[in-house]
Amino acid sequence: MSEPHVVPAALTGARLDRFVATLDAVGSRSAAERLIAIGGVRVDGEPRDKAFRVLAGMRVDVDAPLPTGEPLVADATIPYRIVYADEALLVVDKPAGVVVHPAPGVTGGTLAHGLVAEGAAGGSNVRPGVVHRLDRDTSGLLVVARGEAAYAALGRAMRRRAIRREYVALVHGRPASRSGRIEAPVGRDRGRGRMRVGGAAPRDAVTHFALRELCPSTSLLDVRLETGRTHQIRVHLEAIGMPVVGDPVYAPRDAPRYGLERQFLHAARLTLPHPVTGEEIVAESPLPPELEAALARARHG
Repeated sequence: MSEPHVVPAALTGARLDRFVATLDAVGSRSAAERLIAIGGVRVDGEPRDKAFRVLAGMRVDVDAPLPTGEPLVADATIPYRIVYADEALLVVDKPAGVVVHPAPGVTGGTLAHGLVAEGAAGGSNVRPGVVHRLDRDTSGLLVVARGEAAYAALGRAMRRRAIRREYVALVHGRPASRSGRIEAPVGRDRGRGRMRVGGAAPRDAVTHFALRELCPSTSLLDVRLETGRTHQIRVHLEAIGMPVVGDPVYAPRDAPRYGLERQFLHAARLTLPHPVTGEEIVAESPLPPELEAALARARHG
């Protein structure tokens, strides 16, 4: 679970760890630092460094970690496919409709609950082993740690951008060139439940794309993340006039959906260094049937 807090005017400019330490549920600077280090604190929806300076009116969500000895209860009903597994990590293929880990308003039925029985561990006990996330209605590949050492190593690899995340997206319109790089900060669009270029507390974001196929009114793109901000691909592609087909938030409401009930965005390929051996791991996931069907419809206009 997560509890929201709004920064008062009296603490504007304070370090994030100092602000979190003032909260009754945390109580000390060292506890605040630990919580920030494992990703249990988000400012306007984004994780921040402990030295980040908060401003009046910012929303700070603070996870209340489960007590030691009360881990997430395994849920064997959660659908997913294991693509790769060893003692250090798992690479899993998540279907659309599954939330990755507990969050405000979502206490059960998450991928994290399903992976407990597979030994997912490391980091926060509300999202054990989770190194990066996918939106609920984005399908595809994630890497999950099986221990603290692997979690720390994978986190370092993510921060130095050594984990390559590649997606397939069907978008409305056509790109101006066969490939491109979108560099624009992404922040929260306050009051609208979405993100946007700029926005509140924006963070640098870089997305690369390449044209795979042209359809009558849509384009199939290969997309690679250089950074990993909330909704980054969806926001960046909307910003250049190519919203993702089926996106309920960023595509126009009257845009064709080709039978989809979710966005056409799939994490298709994941390349990463093994956290113990350094050996390169490459995992791939084919398009799910509903995306294949939508693409067939788009090809026929």
